[in-house]
Amino acid sequence: MRILSWNINGVRTIPQYHPWNAFKTWDGVLRELGGDIICFQGSCAPEMKTTRAAIGRNFAVPDSFDSFFSFPANKGGYSGVAVYADVNTAVPLKAEEGLSGKLQPKPPLVPQERVSASYPHAHEMDLMEDADGNTLHDLQALDSEGRALVVDFGLFVLINLYCPNETSDARLPFKMNYHFMLQERVRKLIEEKREVIVVGDINVCAAPIDHCDGHLPSNASTFWEHPARAWFHRWIGPDGPLIDVLRKFWPDRKGMYTCWNTKISARDTNYGTRIDYFLVTPGLLPWISHGDIQPSVKGSDHCPIYIDLHDEITLDGEKRTLREAMKMDGSKREAPRLAAKYWNEFTGKQMLMSNFFGKRAASDSKSASEIPASKPVQPSLSTAFDALASSSGLGAPCSVPSPSEQVSVREPKVESPSPSHIPRVAGPYSNLAVDNGTPSSRTKSIPRPSQEQRKRQRSDAASSSSKTKKLKSGQAKLSSFFTKSSTSQPSDVIEVSDSEPALAGTSSRAPSSSPPLYPTETQEQLDADFRLAQELSFSQESTSPSQSESVLSQSKDPTQSKKAWSTLFAPVPPPKCAVHGEPAKEFRVNKPGPNKGKVFYVCSRPVGPGYDKGRSERLREEVDPQYKCDFFKWASEVKREALRAHGEKGT
Repeated sequence: MRILSWNINGVRTIPQYHPWNAFKTWDGVLRELGGDIICFQGSCAPEMKTTRAAIGRNFAVPDSFDSFFSFPANKGGYSGVAVYADVNTAVPLKAEEGLSGKLQPKPPLVPQERVSASYPHAHEMDLMEDADGNTLHDLQALDSEGRALVVDFGLFVLINLYCPNETSDARLPFKMNYHFMLQERVRKLIEEKREVIVVGDINVCAAPIDHCDGHLPSNASTFWEHPARAWFHRWIGPDGPLIDVLRKFWPDRKGMYTCWNTKISARDTNYGTRIDYFLVTPGLLPWISHGDIQPSVKGSDHCPIYIDLHDEITLDGEKRTLREAMKMDGSKREAPRLAAKYWNEFTGKQMLMSNFFGKRAASDSKSASEIPASKPVQPSLSTAFDALASSSGLGAPCSVPSPSEQVSVREPKVESPSPSHIPRVAGPYSNLAVDNGTPSSRTKSIPRPSQEQRKRQRSDAASSSSKTKKLKSGQAKLSSFFTKSSTSQPSDVIEVSDSEPALAGTSSRAPSSSPPLYPTETQEQLDADFRLAQELSFSQESTSPSQSESVLSQSKDPTQSKKAWSTLFAPVPPPKCAVHGEPAKEFRVNKPGPNKGKVFYVCSRPVGPGYDKGRSERLREEVDPQYKCDFFKWASEVKREALRAHGEKGT
């Protein structure tokens, strides 16, 4: 049997990564991981990050596993843990949410359903005071973030947890008190003669060997000063009640890390920490055959860890099988009541919002013949638009719906104009009646204009169209400014309508022999002017007329013109870091603040043990030059330096 633990980026995001995106269901991902008991954890950024309402049947009720979840009470998606147990090899006897025993389902668990007979109490523990000097009196507040599941498998009690991270100094009391509550819960289980497996993300390094910078003298000398590390060192062997299984199999293995900072690509150089553990009571060691990490498995900033259990051992001269020890040798039993498959939304007891919008059965719907004849049938929008389209294509008059088919629209009451003052709309729908709010206007059409009026309208339209065409034919185009002018043909002129004022200094019709209104220049002349303007703009001193003429004559070279354009639009090359002399890497500030959106450059080398964090954070003698240096420069500063250098070169 294999027990696997993995701090993931979310049950809904894992299928987006290779090779997990090759599986169509979450059950396929679980079977590919190869664990009989699979424990997932989450953190606030965003890891497990889901809620009961958003998890879905695919993730909550896989075919081959029973699932158990713990979600935050208030902060949806802030954290969470889950346990998946194979229905054929590892069906648990009991399951609880949280460590305090105060998180209960509805209805609450009866004594026979509880894992323990006793639970931690705040008055029995030496808890840390917060920044205001207050002491915690209710442990339920520590359990409100969905950080623990306690599952009884018969042979052992498994505690899958995600311990709080120390995001600030104010968060340290919460972190330490959660550790104290965990320690007390394990102590009470041991007093009840139970074997315990604590698995998950403890968020503490056990020893300097478990930290990427733990070998540095400055860190090794102060490593145990942190309260969480000091507590963890006392809680695990050789003097504590629990044993670190992976370090038991790999006592001197270096670089056995389980978490990396993905924002700085620390996984490429194995610059990480080991904060995920399997901690067991000594009585379980004979059952454990192997344990290791899986750093090659991608999909999160953590990697999976696992332990394997023997199927059979000899204990005190007697052979015992794992299935017998886990009470799996009898008939198939059902999972405890906390399993997700018993949730109301998956058993059909809860009415979902989608049920109100589903299609009704054929027997419930009424036929068209049952609709009262007196009720008018409302035409659909598609039917109305189809009728308009068919009539417009033939140019025939559109039929007006009968009064029974009219759709009444209530509009503001306005004074109806007389039919003679209603303008006629040109086009295929010109014969449609205009609804002016009166019943009679819905069926009567607009009177046609007289023959003289129609003749005058056609004449005005033809005259307007002719003048518009003339105006378009003489209109200057952007390409005309960059083409050679023709001397054999007269240039186009702009004709202005008699109804519009003429341009100042021009007549309404310019003679064909007059010069063009917009003289054109050759491409070589434009390039020369641009080159001259560029040289003058970068020059720090005034240029004499003779120098300008020499620059203009030199810039007529097509090679120089092309070079000028390339210089103008070429991106500024990245600067080189001072230590390695290599081009720096560009980044953009995404954090809210005054610098949000600004671009900057840092050393392009990867981070690694002893990389340069700066003089305030790293001793100079501990810096390893093969890794990233502390080079930093804003992009605006790089541009200013490039312009200054170009100006000096131009002079």
